[in-house]
Amino acid sequence: MKHMRFEGTQDYVATDDLKVAVNAAVLLRRPLLVKGEPGTGKTVLAQEIAKALDAPLIEWNVKSTTKAHQGLYEYDAVARLRDGQLGDPRVHEIGNYIRKGKLWEAFASPTLPVLLIDEIDKADIEFPNDLLQELDRMAFHVYETGETVAAKERPVVVITSNNEKDLPDAFLRRCFFHYIKFPDRETMQAIIDVHFPGIQKILVNRALEIFYEIRDVPGLKKKPSTSELLDWLKLILAEDMPLDVLQDRDPTKAIPPLHGALLKNEQDIMMFERLAFIARRQGR
Repeated sequence: MKHMRFEGTQDYVATDDLKVAVNAAVLLRRPLLVKGEPGTGKTVLAQEIAKALDAPLIEWNVKSTTKAHQGLYEYDAVARLRDGQLGDPRVHEIGNYIRKGKLWEAFASPTLPVLLIDEIDKADIEFPNDLLQELDRMAFHVYETGETVAAKERPVVVITSNNEKDLPDAFLRRCFFHYIKFPDRETMQAIIDVHFPGIQKILVNRALEIFYEIRDVPGLKKKPSTSELLDWLKLILAEDMPLDVLQDRDPTKAIPPLHGALLKNEQDIMMFERLAFIARRQGR
């Protein structure tokens, strides 16, 4: 593959340090480990890299029950036993009972793919360790059939983590690491312009003020993310809400309009109600 430069895409605003990280990982062909708080665009990044490379995207969404071997393949011995009891001729070909995993799919891809291993920290702590050899060698052995599956070309691997648990040092050594900082106001403005071209600047300015004020409240259990800000703006536009509702917002009504898009648990809502109560008392 000829060397490419990732510069973001029409739909994805990438900061300079993120572009450097992506291009370094692609050049070195090391897994790009991306961390950051939820809603900062980690998963979407892999989709946009695939778009920029004109490459197929293979997504492996990790859950708490996911095991590393499922990314390679799974052998369904129970189905084979059942078919044997029923006299099904398929039992003579063991390959009929091998289910290919996402790594196998990536290794066997006829064109260079982007492999996304999403939310790796959800799985058991042994999960990343169990993938070390396969990610190093880009090959693995299928014991049931005796074949070795090897990648013709090392796929571009993007691994995301929400920092729920620490990843092993041996795994980290094999990755190129990047932490996506929460967007500053200028970057957030650029993101909004991509999603809502032509949106009223005064509306955006006031919405951003309210949004960052909420994020700065100490003790907030879940800070609203980029995706939640975009949802909130979409609702404001859909409701055709007058601008003065945001501009002249009463400080004694601490909770912003349509707050369900921004505040996602009752503890945070109660906190804002207490702030409103305090503001009312102080205003007497």
